[in-house]
Amino acid sequence: MHNPQLDKDGRLKHLLSIEGLPKKILNQILDTAESFVGVAEREVKKVPLLRGKTVCNLFFENSTRTRTTFEIAAKRLSADVISLNVGTSSQSKGETILDTVDNLIAMHADMFVVRHSQSGAAHFIAKHVPDHIHVINAGDGRHSHPTQGLLDVFTIRKYKPELHNLKVAIVGDVLHSRVARSEIHALTTLGVPEVRVIAPKTLLPAHVEKLGVQVFLDMKSGLKDVDVVMMLRLQNERMNGALLPSAQEYFKTYGLTQDKLNLAKPDAIVLHPGPMNRGVEIDSSVADGAQSVILPQVTYGIAIRMAVMAILAGGTGHASHGQTNQDTAS
Repeated sequence: MHNPQLDKDGRLKHLLSIEGLPKKILNQILDTAESFVGVAEREVKKVPLLRGKTVCNLFFENSTRTRTTFEIAAKRLSADVISLNVGTSSQSKGETILDTVDNLIAMHADMFVVRHSQSGAAHFIAKHVPDHIHVINAGDGRHSHPTQGLLDVFTIRKYKPELHNLKVAIVGDVLHSRVARSEIHALTTLGVPEVRVIAPKTLLPAHVEKLGVQVFLDMKSGLKDVDVVMMLRLQNERMNGALLPSAQEYFKTYGLTQDKLNLAKPDAIVLHPGPMNRGVEIDSSVADGAQSVILPQVTYGIAIRMAVMAILAGGTGHASHGQTNQDTAS
């Protein structure tokens, strides 16, 4: 069956989900992002790959970090950026989404970055836009958050280049986490041999092992000898009913402290997609400690989002092609 994210030649047309994307495309995005990391260190932090293009950020759900990094990424590619914080009003349903999109297309929008509380919203928009328009899913319901999954894998690859030798543990609220799903698909596609999920039963999706992960219910056995620890935020806003006794109880059992981290390999790195609940999922001493790569994740998020937009827009996707003089900044 044809993947709606790819065009007839197998090139990336939309980024809606990591699931179903070939390893070649994932590596293309990661390698392209590598070339954009250095842009932030230049005096003029711009390359002209998206000059003359308009990127619309359509956020039907709040997100400071994701929206800001997409905005910065688009501006660094010299695009014009429109950010609409549509919120979670009753307008964020069915036809009205398409009305909003159609109006923006009439204003010559070229690319949509969509975040929505309903799973499948970005797919829905991608199905209805003309061929020359590209859609990026910036998080939809519990379903998918592909650029977050990619930036996490990019961060892991930066610190642990030998992906085929790694043991990665994903800890916490796997049930409600679109990041965990994207992460698992990315890691397994890229050949990480052992991906573990560690969570209480109430926070694990049914049949999660079918995604190719090993399931652990306790931190002690789950963290033993892992290279990477990915902590997930407790998503209280998506929980119906009492899935946990209390935040304090959760921290005692599943919160990442230095003692628990010591069960992992001595050079293990710690990631968290943010925002962090300190003292709930992670102790401050770990979040700010020597093994934490949480802030580099945010920095790399800009390079990953630049890479995705450059590839979708048909640019060569390399920052060197944007090596240009001061006029680029205008």
